[in-house]
Amino acid sequence: MTEIDKTSAASAKLGDESFMSATDLRGYMDKLAMAQANEAVEAMESANRAKEALAKQLAEPIDLTPEKLHEIAQSLLVKLRLAAERGETELMVMRFPNNLCTDRGRAINNTEERWPETLIGRPRQAYELWRDRLKPAGYGLAAMIVDWPNGMPGDVGLFLTWRGK
Repeated sequence: MTEIDKTSAASAKLGDESFMSATDLRGYMDKLAMAQANEAVEAMESANRAKEALAKQLAEPIDLTPEKLHEIAQSLLVKLRLAAERGETELMVMRFPNNLCTDRGRAINNTEERWPETLIGRPRQAYELWRDRLKPAGYGLAAMIVDWPNGMPGDVGLFLTWRGK
C-alpha cells in the first residue's frame, strides 16, 4: 500500500467511525454557505415584491367617504392616546416607500418647504387630511427619511406632532 493509499484509508476511518476528510468538510461548509445565500436572496426578493405591492397599493388614493374618515379618526385617536400615555409628543402615522414622492424623497431629506408637493397617492391624502383637519387643531406634521439602505434614502415616515406649552 502506497503512502497516499494509507492517508486516504486513514482519513476514511477513524477508529470504528467514518471520518470526513478536510476537503469533504470544506465542501460541506460551501454547500451550507450556498444554501444560506440562496435563502437570503429569496428573502430579499420576497421583501422587494412586498414593497412593490405596497407602493402600488399606496399610490392609489382611497375613497374618503364619511364612514372611512370616521374609521381613520377613531384609529388615530386610539394611537394618539396611547402615545400620550407613554409621554411621547409625536407619532409615526404613515411609512411608505420613497418612490411615492416625485423626487424619491429629496425634498423631504433636504427639509424643503415644498416637500408636500412631491407626495402622491395616499401619502398626499394623509398630508391633506392633516392640513385640512388636524393642523387647525394644533397638530404638526413632520416628514423624514426613516431608513437608509446601502446609504441611500429609503422609506419616508410621516409624523404627527404635538407640543406642550
